[in-house]
Amino acid sequence: MTDTPTSPAPGTVLVLVDLQQWIVDRPATPLTGAAVVRSAARLKTAFEAAGLPVVLVRHARTDGSDGGPDSHVNRFAAEVDTRPGNEVVTKYGIDAFAGTDLADRLSRLGATSLVVAGIATEYGVGETVRTAVALGHPTTVVEDAVTALSAAGHVAALQAFRALGVTVTGTDALLADALLAGGVTGGVTRSLTGGATGPTRK
Repeated sequence: MTDTPTSPAPGTVLVLVDLQQWIVDRPATPLTGAAVVRSAARLKTAFEAAGLPVVLVRHARTDGSDGGPDSHVNRFAAEVDTRPGNEVVTKYGIDAFAGTDLADRLSRLGATSLVVAGIATEYGVGETVRTAVALGHPTTVVEDAVTALSAAGHVAALQAFRALGVTVTGTDALLADALLAGGVTGGVTRSLTGGATGPTRK
């Protein structure tokens, strides 16, 4: 393996859950919302640099009391704010798939695996991951890019993910395991979900 910049494997889609500023500002454990955003921003930058899809999921109130999905209240944290080419999905419940077109978007994007990060591990992230697995998506959860409302809930959610066959890893390890397309002369390229994707070509 050569020392080259790293990028995610083709077909991998990054899904960032509920990284709106008002959610990021809430008390969380074991990481602060700001720490999660820093890791999520690194992931987002890597995906965008590789030309791979990024889906930002936001939560809005069904009664419109928050001013609606596009209101200032529901803005994403600046470090992960939308850029041209990003997909935005609005949900009104906990699961990013429930009542939304997320599944259809992933199909259209040609998703072969998902990397999921956001807040909160035991709620929005957890429900989204469970549905993703049920739909057959190999899924990775980035441990230093998720946080929870309770320490016990965070630990239990991560254990549940592993029991479902979800890969749980950190940002550094995940990006170090993703090889820049064309940057390796031999061997295999390991995808972000931990599997060998086949011989590489320069």
